[in-house]
Amino acid sequence: MYIEQIYTGCLAQASYYLESDGEAIIIDPIRDTDIYIQLLNKRSAKLKYVFETHFHADFVSGHIELTRLTDAQIVFGPNANTLYDIISAKDQQEFNFGNLKIKVLHTPGHTLESVCYLLFSSDNLEKAVFTGDTLFIGEVGRPDLAVSRDVSAENLAGYLYDSLHNVLMQLPDSVIVYPGHGAGSACGKNIGTERTSTIGEQKKFNYALQKMSKLEFVNLILDGISEAPDYFLHDVLMNKEGYEPISDILQKSLQKLNPQQIKSWMNQNAVLLDVRMPNDFENGFIPGSINIGKTGMFAPWVGSIVAPKSNIVIICYPDEEHEIISRLARIGYHQVVGYVYGIMDWKLANHELDFVESIHPTKEIFNNKKNQIILDVRKDLELELGFVKDSIHIPLSQITNQYHGIIKSKEYWVYCAGGYRSMIACSILKSKGYNNIKNIYGGFSAIARNMEDA
Repeated sequence: MYIEQIYTGCLAQASYYLESDGEAIIIDPIRDTDIYIQLLNKRSAKLKYVFETHFHADFVSGHIELTRLTDAQIVFGPNANTLYDIISAKDQQEFNFGNLKIKVLHTPGHTLESVCYLLFSSDNLEKAVFTGDTLFIGEVGRPDLAVSRDVSAENLAGYLYDSLHNVLMQLPDSVIVYPGHGAGSACGKNIGTERTSTIGEQKKFNYALQKMSKLEFVNLILDGISEAPDYFLHDVLMNKEGYEPISDILQKSLQKLNPQQIKSWMNQNAVLLDVRMPNDFENGFIPGSINIGKTGMFAPWVGSIVAPKSNIVIICYPDEEHEIISRLARIGYHQVVGYVYGIMDWKLANHELDFVESIHPTKEIFNNKKNQIILDVRKDLELELGFVKDSIHIPLSQITNQYHGIIKSKEYWVYCAGGYRSMIACSILKSKGYNNIKNIYGGFSAIARNMEDA
């Protein structure tokens, strides 16, 4: 038996490669499938099945791509309807690979077709469960993404309660839990940093698995769920209907642009996506650019801020364009029209640059603050860690909808936890014509260190 968790940090997503006696299966692969093909070749294994735990909303799966490259079959759970060939497995249905078997556990709640996959050892003992977005470490999946005319979030939360209590919590405590996401994913409210656990540990420490009525569970799980990004529905449809190969996307998107072409795309309302580090961005950028650095949760933040079918011009460091286009394709963003290396060509063409001023959060600066307004762009849950007195709060994910309340004549100092999101917010506000904006270096972490009353 061989199990490898393949974790994609920028999506906070885990896929799994399992192998026995030369036959392999893959669970919830990401779209750029090279890593799986390389692993299959390295281990001289044949891919038999690609298992999907549900129709993913936060990324485009690599299931279709893998079947193009291998003879594998795609397996979904009950109620899964697609425009391509799949095995729509029944609850308790078993699949063999090598000398192992895996059983389908229908666990609706996150979505109606959600399943977990229970792995048995060669001596037929329950070994591990791959829980997708049903059960995370310290959290459970959000039940509001598959709402329809016939099914409410309350209905789905009730189904999730039943799936957890009647299915997963009935497994032996020793069964290893392999979840579909880790900390930072928008598919759960507050997912833990650990990447594996056991059923026993989750029964002890996961707040959602503690003793409570179904009604109490429903109210608890639905309380405080952030609004889902717009791209989630876009990705669900792609995962249901199919998509073009990533090689085709790269071929059409790997176009180096000159300043004149960039200006032409600007006139067509293309998004200028500057993926450089915030400290480079602040020292000069093409006016109107949005800075979402490729470090951190890059792709999900793009999905939260940029409309899915927008034309995009990439501004990046040399030789990063292939990586950036691939990472955007992971969340279904195909409309990259080209790229440019940094701002030098733009500057040499004598075009105007814009800048963001950043300040260090020293006691002196805060004590001498006059009419400046402090803007906190962290998530709601982060406010529990503390906040600057008299600050206003607009989560970064909401700033494109709520910026109208910001007064252009006022000066705003913007902070997040560490500085990554605050620069995104500053760039968005600058692109909307708000010029009295300053970024706070180091975010709340630096503020808390320097300000006793922060």
